[in-house]
Amino acid sequence: MHVYLPIAEISVNVFLLLGMGAGVGVLSGLFGVGGGFLMTPLLIFIGVPPAVAVGSEANQLVATSITGVLAHWRRKSVDFKMGSVLLVGGVIGSTGGVFLFKALQKLGQIDLVISLCYVVFLGIIGLLMFSESMRSMLKQKRGVARRGKLHKHTWVHGLPFKMRFHKSRLYVSALLPLFVGVLVGVLAAIMGVGGGFIMVPAMIYLIGMPTSVVAGTSLFQILFVVANVTFLQAWQNQTVDILLALLLLVGSVLGVQVGIRLGAKLPSEQFRVLLAILVLLTCGKLAFDLVATPGNPFSLALGGGH
Repeated sequence: MHVYLPIAEISVNVFLLLGMGAGVGVLSGLFGVGGGFLMTPLLIFIGVPPAVAVGSEANQLVATSITGVLAHWRRKSVDFKMGSVLLVGGVIGSTGGVFLFKALQKLGQIDLVISLCYVVFLGIIGLLMFSESMRSMLKQKRGVARRGKLHKHTWVHGLPFKMRFHKSRLYVSALLPLFVGVLVGVLAAIMGVGGGFIMVPAMIYLIGMPTSVVAGTSLFQILFVVANVTFLQAWQNQTVDILLALLLLVGSVLGVQVGIRLGAKLPSEQFRVLLAILVLLTCGKLAFDLVATPGNPFSLALGGGH
């Protein structure tokens, strides 16, 4: 059963889109990541133009984040004060990122920039996740006890404007989460991601938050940042395909609930290894597509913005 996507200007199988949404929703519930870092490349793989994939995926992430935040709020695993500081940075970064997106679109370079950003970030994050997860699994097998704290105190913890975050049991500079929020906001606009694959490791290893509140707090910030990106992308760049977003939304809302339940029962180290492998495979496919000779050379004339 196929459906025509008016903004993307292609026909796609409905059940394929629903399945993709469900799969990414499961990852969102498991790890507290928006899932856009995998969904956007997957949409590109099935023929959706990169600019439309970015704008539409940001819209779909809103619903995924709402259901995720509500589930974590019921479990009392959201630090709203930390999330608010992250959110301020996220709104600043995402607003600037959308206007940068528009400038690149006018230059006809947005598709190339999106692909390059994914290759670089997915490669780095995938390798870091894989190495960290393998070290954790080896330590568990050897019976090495974990340290109480996952982060080390460095010069960044001496920055001014310190705030006390009671839920996270932290007393750190507000500049740390603010900077993380700005970076994630820019990525949300350019790459169509919630930014959780950057923010979750930063919250744990840089800011020093307990893992019990990281997923919920990450989704809280992602919710409002991607809502801002969706509005600005639709207004400024006209790259949001509502029908595409709705189909992905239906699948992801169901998937995120499954992911949250699985995350509470299954060992996280093995899942992080599998996620890292999936990220690296996606990165490899994007990198190959950048250097491979196109099947129809004349299709190069279609590059650029809509």
